[in-house]
Amino acid sequence: MSTWTRLVSRWDLAIEELLRWDAETMQAISGHPLLKRLSLLFVIATYLGDGYLWGGLALGLIIFGSPIDRSYVLVGLGISIVNIAVFRLFKLLFNRPRPALVFFGLRSRLIDSYSFPSGHATISFGIAWVITVCYPNILIQLAAYLVAIIIAFSRVYVREHYPLDVICGALLGSFTAAYLLPVFERFLF
Repeated sequence: MSTWTRLVSRWDLAIEELLRWDAETMQAISGHPLLKRLSLLFVIATYLGDGYLWGGLALGLIIFGSPIDRSYVLVGLGISIVNIAVFRLFKLLFNRPRPALVFFGLRSRLIDSYSFPSGHATISFGIAWVITVCYPNILIQLAAYLVAIIIAFSRVYVREHYPLDVICGALLGSFTAAYLLPVFERFLF
């Protein structure tokens, strides 16, 4: 067996092991008895992560905020638009099917069929990054990331994503925001 063949074989085994871990971890999270007590929180978080929470925050800043707050909303909107385009492109490239849904209601018919990366995690962590940079108050920063983590975690809990989907979505959203925030700031400030 050639060196190349051994490397490819090892790589394939590593990927299989990672995907097995991913599926087992999702099962453990969605079926954990202690997390069942927080089921309502996770279901609400997954719905709020559809954009209602971030849109409501933006609307509040537009109505009640200062001119700088309105500029921050534009920055967050711009970064979110780019994040949506990027995660949609990645979903088409990777074509990873979603986990088999336990709940087959209206929601399961409205979501797209690809899992990787999580759009909720991508957007939530991108916005959390913007909030952290624009509002240097530790309580605001902690709240933004706590909300982003709960939204991302809820996606695994409700079995619409695997853990790697939300981890990579969080990294993607953070990276995109970190890269684009200075670009947007140059044009707005």
